[in-house]
Parts: sequence; structure tokens; C-alpha cells
Amino acid sequence: MDEIYFKDRIDAGQKLAEALLKYKGIKNVVVYALPRGGVATGKEVAEKLGCPLDVLIIRKIGHPSFQEYAIGATSEKGNAVFNESELQSIDKKWLEEEIERKKAEAKSKRELYYKNRQPIDPEGKIAIIVDDGIATGLTMLAAIKEIKSKKPEKLIVAVPVAPKDTADTISKQVDEFIAISVPEVYLGAVGSYYNEFIQVTDQEVLTLIKIK
Repeated sequence: MDEIYFKDRIDAGQKLAEALLKYKGIKNVVVYALPRGGVATGKEVAEKLGCPLDVLIIRKIGHPSFQEYAIGATSEKGNAVFNESELQSIDKKWLEEEIERKKAEAKSKRELYYKNRQPIDPEGKIAIIVDDGIATGLTMLAAIKEIKSKKPEKLIVAVPVAPKDTADTISKQVDEFIAISVPEVYLGAVGSYYNEFIQVTDQEVLTLIKIK
């Protein structure tokens, strides 16, 4: 079992950047980080590769009876994925309304982060999606669906840690999947693989992507 641990998100980003060095200096590479935690990691990758950093906003959809339990995720444009086994017991009208609410949340976040700047279009680009780790994979799968809809030249997912079953699922959806640690027995939460895993604020995201 691979038991690599990370000091913090910066350390994780530096390790990821080393694994992505073959993309350094290539003009059409863009790093898309998932806020908020993935931005600190993605910043390190983008700086090392010498490429632009952007954010890709995905919102989790929680179970109506227990919001902390994710049953799906959606992008602002409505590119959504779900745990299909959970949908059988979910009211369809509630789900439709919840998707719209989450899309609105994503739009609000985009306006906060981007202000008047347009996101970088991944069409024809080598798009590298970065997060600080993967658990269920629903958020990442929605991110992949969003980027794929915009026809990148190549799609890569790069994360510090992911459970093996989720890593196998993600690998089938992208051109390349990179993870520093893929434990056979997952500890249950991304933060378990970090010595320091402090919640990232919106203001910190704004600072990292240099949008005032």
C-alpha cells in the first residue's frame, strides 16, 4: 500500500508538479484547479510548469436527508454526475430544483472569483484538472464532464491522493491520470493524508489566482 503523506497543499502541489514536468514550457497547457482546496495545490503546479492557472467551479449535491452525504455534483453549465444507486429513492422534482440551486451557487462563485474576466476556454488546450485529493470522485467526474464538453486537445487529472477504486474509475474517463498516492485501503478523508489541512477561504483563492 502506498502511504505517502503530505505536509500541506503546497507540498502536495510541488510533488504533483514534479510528476507533470513533461508538460513544462508547452504553450497550450492550462491548469484548472477545483476551489477552494485545490487552488493552493494547482498554483504550485501552474507555477512549476509555467502555464496559466484557472479555476473550475463544481458544486456537490447532498442527499435531501443528510446534506453532508454527496449523491452528485454539477458544474455551472449543468454538467452533472450522480451516484446512480442513490437516485432511485430521490424525489425528481426536488433533484431538479437542487441542481438549479447548485448551478446558481456555482455562478455566484464564478462572479466572485472572476469578476469581469472570462475563464480560459479549454478548447484545443492540454487541460490539467487539479484538486487536493479525491474521495468519492463525484466532484472530479463532474469537472471532467465539464471540460470534455469544451473539446480539449488532451485531458489530464492530477491529484495528490485518491482511493484505488476511484482512481480506476477516473483513469477511464481521461487521457492521463496522475496521483502521488493511491492507497488500497483508503483512510476515509482527503485530510487524513495531510499533516496540515486547513480550510481555504474565498479570499485566499482570490489571492492565489491574483484577482483583486
